[in-house]
Amino acid sequence: MSKLNIGLLFGGCSGEHEVSIVSARAIAKALTTEENAAKYQVTPIYIQKDGVWQGSEVAQKILQGESSVATGAAIAKAQQRWQLPAEAATIDVWFPILHGPNGEDGTVQGLLQLMQVPFVGAGVLGSAVGMDKIAMKQVFAQVGLPQVDYAVVTRSQVWSNPCIFPKLCDDLETQLGYPCFVKPANLGSSVGIAKVRNRAELEQALDNAASYDHRIIVEAGVTAREVECAVLGNEHPKASVVGEITYTSDFYDYETKYTEGKADLFIPAPLPPAIATQIQEMAIQAFLALDGACLARVDFFYVEATQAILINEINTLPGFTATSMYPQLWAASGVPFPALVDQLIQLALQKPQSLQEVRKI
Repeated sequence: MSKLNIGLLFGGCSGEHEVSIVSARAIAKALTTEENAAKYQVTPIYIQKDGVWQGSEVAQKILQGESSVATGAAIAKAQQRWQLPAEAATIDVWFPILHGPNGEDGTVQGLLQLMQVPFVGAGVLGSAVGMDKIAMKQVFAQVGLPQVDYAVVTRSQVWSNPCIFPKLCDDLETQLGYPCFVKPANLGSSVGIAKVRNRAELEQALDNAASYDHRIIVEAGVTAREVECAVLGNEHPKASVVGEITYTSDFYDYETKYTEGKADLFIPAPLPPAIATQIQEMAIQAFLALDGACLARVDFFYVEATQAILINEINTLPGFTATSMYPQLWAASGVPFPALVDQLIQLALQKPQSLQEVRKI
């Protein structure tokens, strides 16, 4: 039986470029285990920060840690960006592990869908909605999932005349109070997010978030435990055990997420069984509401005093680094990393938008 050629697509034009490389290394290693090597061969494809796609020769060196190898490549010109390496024509299944904008927001997913080749992860709709915090919350509200109070702000309101901006801050203070969180609508890994406790911090955080995105979300703070659940599947997804994150930093920021020892993970989380079951059910509900596929990690707040469960967000392309919660949750649920990668590839082949379905049209 011939092996499937897996296109491991990593790097990308986002602030999470380096995290993507680390995730790709872990997946590439998992695909070399005896069970997976018998079924798959890996063709790594690297997207530079300037948008130029590099074939397996450069990509393999990046995976091996030669971070400067792409520096000598031709500087990207308009006609060079998004031109595919020759190896792209040989890919049977794409495994994109591109975090952040231009990677998990539906843009690359649209390109892969146009190629009519199966790929791991949600399609254009699920990816775009899952990446945009405002659209995500609107979908969650539509299906009745409880959330923290929030307000939507635009860059034009923040960077407005001196009469409008103070009134905006007044309204946010009245509606949400302190502390609250200011977030760009369309970034991942806590980039551009700030926890604010007073007017001066609010003004600064809004200005900073506006430099990242023209749409901003401001969320009320809540005293709660932070728990996460992993989802695996397509039309009939399954939920993992629930995990909990604790940390000493002010909030779960970029450094805390990706630095070993900065956060403690408890898997499974010490929760009442009924609460854990409810979180699993809500995770699947959120996954289906966004038209998820293959994988997602769903984050919640558990307010222990009232036993309230509030959905925070969904990540349709979670990290696969050594500190990432998604693969650890499945390992604790009986699915080790190599088997998880195998299942994701098989789920990509089974998706309604996979090549097999396209050929039936």
